[in-house]
Amino acid sequence: MVTERGSSARRQLSGGPAAMGTVDLKDGANAVAINLLLIVRPERKGQRDGLKDGGAGLRDDGNGNSRPQPPPKKDLSGQQGPKEPHKQKQTVTSYTNEGTQVTVEIHPKGTSPQFFKKLSFGKASQWHHKLCWYHCRSPESAQPERPGQQRQEQSSLPQTMTACFFPVYPWDKSSLKSLAVDLQKFEKLDAYALKVNTKGSVEELVQNLLKQARTDLEKVRAIWMWICHHIEYDVVGFHNKSLRLCEPTDVLRTGKSVCEGYAGLFQKMCSVAGIQCMKLSGYSKGYGYKIGQSFEGNSDHAWNAVYLDGRWHLLDSTWGSGIVDDASTKFTFRYNEFYFLTHPALFVNNHFPDNSNWQLLKPTLTLKQFENNLQHNSDFYKLGLLTAHPQTALIQTENGTATVSVECRPSTLFTFKLAGTEEHGLLTLRKQGMKLELYPQKTGRQELQIFARPSKSTEDVYTCVLEYIVECKSVDKSRRFPKDLHQPVGPSWFTERQGFLRPSHPDPIIHTNDGRCSLTFTLGKDISILASLHADGSGLSEESGRQHIMQIHRGNQVEFKVHLPHAGSFVLKFFTKKKSDPGSYSFIFNYLITCLNTEVKWPAFPLRYSKWADGYELLEPLSRLLPANRNVQFKLKMQGISKVLVQAGDTYTLTLSRDGFWEGTCNTAGCTELFVMVHENANHGYYSHILKYDVETH
Repeated sequence: MVTERGSSARRQLSGGPAAMGTVDLKDGANAVAINLLLIVRPERKGQRDGLKDGGAGLRDDGNGNSRPQPPPKKDLSGQQGPKEPHKQKQTVTSYTNEGTQVTVEIHPKGTSPQFFKKLSFGKASQWHHKLCWYHCRSPESAQPERPGQQRQEQSSLPQTMTACFFPVYPWDKSSLKSLAVDLQKFEKLDAYALKVNTKGSVEELVQNLLKQARTDLEKVRAIWMWICHHIEYDVVGFHNKSLRLCEPTDVLRTGKSVCEGYAGLFQKMCSVAGIQCMKLSGYSKGYGYKIGQSFEGNSDHAWNAVYLDGRWHLLDSTWGSGIVDDASTKFTFRYNEFYFLTHPALFVNNHFPDNSNWQLLKPTLTLKQFENNLQHNSDFYKLGLLTAHPQTALIQTENGTATVSVECRPSTLFTFKLAGTEEHGLLTLRKQGMKLELYPQKTGRQELQIFARPSKSTEDVYTCVLEYIVECKSVDKSRRFPKDLHQPVGPSWFTERQGFLRPSHPDPIIHTNDGRCSLTFTLGKDISILASLHADGSGLSEESGRQHIMQIHRGNQVEFKVHLPHAGSFVLKFFTKKKSDPGSYSFIFNYLITCLNTEVKWPAFPLRYSKWADGYELLEPLSRLLPANRNVQFKLKMQGISKVLVQAGDTYTLTLSRDGFWEGTCNTAGCTELFVMVHENANHGYYSHILKYDVETH
């Protein structure tokens, strides 16, 4: 009898020129019986593989689950399974410091090998053996549980074994899958798999499915597509455990099951197809999950792992098949590609296996980390989003505020809802994502939802991609935003696409002490712009709000002068349309303008008539309200005008200066209104009104 512990195992392995027999590798009450062939011959010069001593013996089967399974080569129902197509034995050679070459061939006792693992064993530095270990029993347990025996959790694998069994998956955020997959090459296979309608037996179904599958990857793909499109979620069984049918034959016959049945059928079909497949169980952040909840008790979900191209890959056919409505009463087929060979770094976001080795990550997450970590649903990644901060689901405000940011590659539009409204935050777009500043207006816990959509999408439909819980301890009363403020706020790559280039104010908030500000942009071609000013509870109508903005065009440059009617918070909105388009204007973006000076009280700009052209510029007077019985200086810049008049109590003519300005003085005596008129062409016999002023009556 040879055990895996200590030097006795090493003495047996080096004990002679050749030996063949049965060796039991024991771990407590569990034993693995294997056939062992030893071939010992002198080492030839230069032949040394330099393997390091692993320092840990064979402790368990290392397959990530301690649950009982049927005997070898049998499925969950106890029926004899198909023979594994791979029968070639494996040999691995190592050397000792004494010049002995050791070749070890290991096979399952009485069975064909299914798969092998590589590991090191032995403690002494002078011994270096590399062993290929064929798995000869169910990977979930060493032996069936005895009746009444309580299940014991399997211990973690030794570090040296974990590194071999579950290699670290590199991820540069460029792929959502753990294996390079060209979905276009699957189009014919997918279409064929969807048409297969065999339900006589699992074996017959797999046989028909694999008629167009050549590689192991194609076999897995065909099985995946068939299950996702033919097995519906059993909502009734979900609510009533006694009505659930999870055996593969029952799932195939009824065409419905819960996650246990999906995963079991997938495992069974892979077994028939000769694909190494595991059924895994654990906790999930699926239907019914509450943000930040703790997980305890029995597992609540099941999924699969398949062995392809030398490593394990994860998939979830339940979540790939469709969705259950919010009332948990109806299932709808809605295929989700994301959960096919999902990269472990993404899969662990909402799947926490009972055995942490099946995270396929290094280091692995703890259950506490899984509970606290932010949940990214599949839409988050399918929209090209990369990361979000903070990465914890619970956010606590500091001094009444909190910040959330998202990083992404493509141009993506975002919006949000905090406690069901957009009123208490500022969302700004960035070239590589967005930033959201939150200012909750009540204490306690509130739900935050973040929505996104591709900017090139023809549908104005946003998808929820993130959910947080915001815990507010104190309220910042100074951060109450006008209801007319729309998200996102401020200029961005999106406004650049709409023709607003090189903004003078890149920040979304403009602070002014005297109630005045000026913004400039470079405009794209064929763009007509409207701007309006809005505030809560000020009685400022949309029309009067526009009169507090003066728009000045200078070639492809445009300036907006803003004079606030009083202190407070205002929304400056911009609308555009093509000049050649007779249609209406469309909202593009807005700023938040704030002024704390309570003495501010600017009148509106003079009323502009339709004949006021884009190229005209008014320098003075800028206030619509003029003092009574005073001389007022006028100065305007207008091209293509032959004559300018100011009509008050008397009529005054403005003169054209050398530097191109129309200038002159008029008196406001004897009038309540004042008009500026232009003679556009010397051949015309009429003047056009372009500006109107009001004159004080006292």
